[in-house]
Parts: sequence; structure tokens; C-alpha cells
Amino acid sequence: MSLPGDREMVIMMAMVMALNALAIDSMLPALPAIGRGLEVAVANHRQYVISVYLLGIGIGSLVYGPLADRFGRKGVLVPALVGYVILSIGCGLAMSFPMLLALRFGHGLVSAALGVIVVAVIRDLFSGDAMAKRLSLIFLVFMVVPIIAPTMGAGVEAVAGWRAIFIVLAVMGVVMILWLRRLPETLAHADVRPLDWRTMVAGWATVTRHRRAAGYMIASGMMQAALYGYLNSSEQIIADVFDARSLFPLVFACVAIGIAAANFSNAAIVERFGARRVSQSAVFAFMATSIAQILVALSGGETLWMFTVLMMINVGLIGFIGSNFGSIAMEDFGHMAGVASSYQSFAKTLLAAGAGALIGQLYDGTTLPLAYAFCACAVIGLALVLWAERGKLFTRPGTAAKTPF
Repeated sequence: MSLPGDREMVIMMAMVMALNALAIDSMLPALPAIGRGLEVAVANHRQYVISVYLLGIGIGSLVYGPLADRFGRKGVLVPALVGYVILSIGCGLAMSFPMLLALRFGHGLVSAALGVIVVAVIRDLFSGDAMAKRLSLIFLVFMVVPIIAPTMGAGVEAVAGWRAIFIVLAVMGVVMILWLRRLPETLAHADVRPLDWRTMVAGWATVTRHRRAAGYMIASGMMQAALYGYLNSSEQIIADVFDARSLFPLVFACVAIGIAAANFSNAAIVERFGARRVSQSAVFAFMATSIAQILVALSGGETLWMFTVLMMINVGLIGFIGSNFGSIAMEDFGHMAGVASSYQSFAKTLLAAGAGALIGQLYDGTTLPLAYAFCACAVIGLALVLWAERGKLFTRPGTAAKTPF
């Protein structure tokens, strides 16, 4: 059997990550049906279907890097996908809301392996701006899923009920397991690390004490929190504020197109301008757009399409921030990519899931809480980047030669 080339590898890794997006975004249009079916009295509590999954991803991320550094990337990824399939089926069979939340948390725990190991695989093969370019390409392919997932979820829910969405996720997990037979092991023998508590704690401590890595890691978490806040409250905003529940898949797709376009653009320009210049400029633009969101919301004349355009721009800017912040934070950890990727994913996802859940619960029937939260996340993110870079922005250390793909 032939091994995958660069393009197939990018698409394969993107599809692995896409299983997480499917488990989140396909749920959004079905939240009202889940609430009715499992007798959820408070509308905002339906958001927990998303929040607990993200919380599981954050906590689970801590263990998969060390496991992947000891047993190999593929040796951890395939069992995690088996767990993904089993828990997807379990969620589809849940008979109460607490049971569904418990299974969704477990679903997130095993799904945490997907993002962690994808980043470790790419770090095994590339570094510097070349790594940022590959991650952007992966996110570009990955972002096709949020464009179509709500429509898929709404369609499946309309035809077969909300439980069938989880069965579809299980089937897709099986397909991915079969495709991964073509994935080679990317962990070099020299980089195999022993699996022991001291090694893991030492690795976590190394990342925590690394000023630049810690700063970008936490800043990434804050920017991701804004995105999670939007995910948690988007269905309610479209349905309640703008009375346009039927348009939710279209609005969500438009916003997702923004971040897909950003990742495509980032892949094209990051090797020319550098990850720092691109991502730091995007933070300033994100802050300016957030202020515009606040002013429009306060004006009393906000329309659905004004909201959609501003969200498309701001969420799109996260496409210039996330992968670049991640690559900068990973720059000095090629010798311990699994542990570093795992710990960074744990810290930023746990922060983002918690803060994003808070943002979602602040929903009060208007778009103002989300707009204020976006601005606050931008200000905190910029402050952390300034701290990480000791006040020097738009530099480009460690420039890598351009790669042919």
C-alpha cells in the first residue's frame, strides 16, 4: 500500500480534526429539539451540550501528548477514534439530559486526542513558518465542515430526529479509522519519551516557564474563548434576536466561510510575512471590529445581515490568529512535540471552554454580551502577546526558507 503524499496527508489530518467540528456544529440547529426531547426547562442550559464537550476536550488534551510520545501517534489516534464511535452511539441512546451531558463529556475526553495528535504529526514533519502554512491548509480543509455541518444536522434532525445525528457521527468515525490505515508513524525513534509522571510534569513545567510559549498559549485561549462564546449562543441569537431560526444554517455557513477564507489567505502569506506579523496585525483588526460590533448593537438598528457581516469578519480574523499563535508557541519544542502540544491544547482549550461557556450564559436576548466579550478577549490577548514579546511586535525571528508545497 502506497503512503500518502503531502496533499493527502493534509486532507487526512483535516478530516481527523473535522470529526470534532462535526460533533459540535451539527448539534447547533438540533439544540431546541434536544431540549424538548429531554425536557430542558431553561433555554440557556441547552448550551451545555456544546460546553461540556469542549470541557472534555480541554481536560483530555493533557494526557494524549505524553501517550503519543511513548506509543506513537497512530497507536493513540486509532483507539481514540474507536472511543469516538462508541460514545457517539451512547449519546444517541441517552434517555435523560444529565446522561447526555455525561456522555458528551466522555465524548470530548476521547476526541481531545484528535487535535493534539494532528498538531504533533505536523510538528514531526515541519517547523517554523512551514509548519504554520501546513496548519493553515489543514484548517482550510477543516473549515469546510462548519460550513455544511449545521445544514447536515438540521437535515438529519428533520428526517430522523436529533438522535440520528450521533449515529451519523459514529459512521464517519468508522470511515476515518479505515482511512488511517494509510498513515505512517511520524514519531522518530530518537524522540520516544518514557511515560512517567516526572517526565510529564517536567514537560509541562518547561512549557509553563517558557515566556513566549505561555503568553501565546494563553492569548490563543482567549481568542478561542470568543469563538466558543459565539458557538454557544449563535443558535439563540439567530432564532430569538433576529427571529430567523430557519436561516441559522445559512448564517453559520457565511461566518464559517470567513474563517475558511482567512486560513486560505494565511497559508498564502504566512511564509512571506511571518507568523508574528500576520497574527499580531489580526489582533488589532479583531479589536477594531469588536468595537464596531458594540456600536452597532447599541444603535438599536442592528439587522441580521449587519450582525452576520461583522461576525464573518471577526471570526475570520481568528483564522489569522489561531494557527499562527499555535505555531509560535510550539517553535522551541520539536524534541517534545507531543507533550508540548498536549499541554498547550489542554491549557488553551480549558480556558476557552470555561470562558466561552460564561460568554454563552451571559446571553440576555441581545447581541451586546457577545460584542463586549469579543472586545475584552481581544484586549487581553493583545496584552498577553505584548508580555510574551517583551513589548516588541511585528518582528520575524527564525525565518524559515520557503517550502515547495
